[in-house]
Amino acid sequence: MLEILLCSLVTIFPDYLFRRYAQGKRFGHEITFYSVWFELRWGIISCLLLTVGLITAIFYLHPATHNVTAFFRAVPIIPEINGRVAEVYLAPGDLSQDVKRGAPIFRLDSARQEAALETARRAVIEIEAQTAIAQADLLAADGQRQEAEFALKQAQDELATKRELNRHNADTVARRDIEKLENLVSGRQGMIKSATAAMAAASLRISSLLPAQKASAEAAVAQAQVDLDKTVIRAGTDGHVEQFALQVGDFVNAFARPAGILIPQSGGGPRNLVAGFDQIEAQIMKPGMVAEVTCISKPWTIIPMVVASVQKTIAAGQFLLGDQLRDARQVAQPGTLLVVLEPLYQGGLAGVTPGSSCIANAYSSNHDRLAQHDIGLGERFLLHAADTVGIVHAILLRIQALLLPIQTLVLTGSH
Repeated sequence: MLEILLCSLVTIFPDYLFRRYAQGKRFGHEITFYSVWFELRWGIISCLLLTVGLITAIFYLHPATHNVTAFFRAVPIIPEINGRVAEVYLAPGDLSQDVKRGAPIFRLDSARQEAALETARRAVIEIEAQTAIAQADLLAADGQRQEAEFALKQAQDELATKRELNRHNADTVARRDIEKLENLVSGRQGMIKSATAAMAAASLRISSLLPAQKASAEAAVAQAQVDLDKTVIRAGTDGHVEQFALQVGDFVNAFARPAGILIPQSGGGPRNLVAGFDQIEAQIMKPGMVAEVTCISKPWTIIPMVVASVQKTIAAGQFLLGDQLRDARQVAQPGTLLVVLEPLYQGGLAGVTPGSSCIANAYSSNHDRLAQHDIGLGERFLLHAADTVGIVHAILLRIQALLLPIQTLVLTGSH
């Protein structure tokens, strides 16, 4: 309607003035209700064409959309393991509660994890006992080695004596006795080697095998403790829990049945808005463009924004790996151009409820182009006109902001 009024001021209204004062025709006589089309046909046709062109230029050069949302992050409360709820730490019956980072939310039945932890601890104690036994075996092997050395020394001395006597008088000592002593010395030497090998084996068990086994057992204890800790589900960040109705005895599945939703603390409200513009505006939307929004949760307020980023792809064209080929007819409707809007001033989105729906206008600017001196008069006029018509969209946004509460509360009939 506003565009028609503006266009009529330069089309229908001058045509009427020409018919009324230049041609002398009077309204109600020569110009009647039935002759308006014939008398003002040029102005009406020009007004319609100019209105269509003006609306097209306004909506193309200064895009607008109702698909604007203050998205927020939601973290599902999901345990890493499946189990039945044994204890709930939050206040019962309260579906929305504030939590701090690390605060326990609920605990699963941990009988199996506690048994595994106790088994791992017993394994460590068993290995410590084996270490004590290995040290005793080392001492026993050392004693056997010393005993074998003493016996070897005695046998060697006796053999040396027998040989000396046999050298002076062959009839004094029998040859058979000397051979027995030689065999005895060889046996005592073997006993020393056996005791030395037993000491080496015991020492190796003490220094390498048992410490490795103890380290593995301690790692098993740590793993069992981690599994036990997983039975207590804690808040990963400061925020508030929403739609939490978990009770003792409920079964929670890590893949299909979360326990609730944790909304991280936003720190005063959303930091940006996500808008979906029509694909035809992909060549117009650029980072740095000035924009304005009005949100339902903060009525009668125009918030200045700036285009922070424009997504380079449109979600409607994505496909995932599967066993079927993607058909273009599967796209039910064209996707939108995703644009991230940030407040132009700090705290601009204060008071906007996360998840709120908004209306946004973006305004293209040709200021840099107009600052150049190599453009002609006609192009300069068109660029000025393109920037000027943005005020029409700004007026329309303020009218929408004014009527939005009335439309929501009265005209929709939802109250």
